[in-house]
Amino acid sequence: MDVNPQSDRQERIRFFLRNLFRGIIWLIVVVGGYFYLEANYDFTLKGVLGDLYDQPLIIYGIFFVSETVFGIIPPELFMIWSLRDEVMTLYIANIIGLSVISYLAGVLGYYIGSHFSTTQFYQTVRKNYLGRFEKHLNRFGGFLVIVAALTPLPFSGICMLMGTVKYPYRRFLAFSTLRFARFIVYAMIIWEAHIL
Repeated sequence: MDVNPQSDRQERIRFFLRNLFRGIIWLIVVVGGYFYLEANYDFTLKGVLGDLYDQPLIIYGIFFVSETVFGIIPPELFMIWSLRDEVMTLYIANIIGLSVISYLAGVLGYYIGSHFSTTQFYQTVRKNYLGRFEKHLNRFGGFLVIVAALTPLPFSGICMLMGTVKYPYRRFLAFSTLRFARFIVYAMIIWEAHIL
């Protein structure tokens, strides 16, 4: 069955824009909601996290686990945590750290998919969680990594699927670098929202 290149390109653009729109809505809800609560109800991450708030290595560890397990905690909350000193250079350093951790979680996801895809545990994860993304993998191939890197699709989970099908590793690594772009743009928005 022949695929119309124009139709295929339009479907890719629609898929990307749909997920990007979801990401923008999610960013507005999480960031806007947090700053609203902080301004009106004396709500802070420091109050929620307690002693953990001033333990960057523990926060980074929690973020790594979250990113590896399909982004259980929204990355935006960790970016808000990065504002804690209100110093631009420290904020940038924290954002770089978080983006490297997210990227490495994706690489670990690829490794898990490529080396453990035959295990019962992986098959259970695939059946209960990753299976719904397989149709997108079959349709979009490597483009799915780009979309996952830039939108709220579960980046590590998509990376696991890419590892399962043994997608070319160098191309996977190159596409995954777009994860840094997402963190940079989101970090800029959060910083600007913070100083308003």
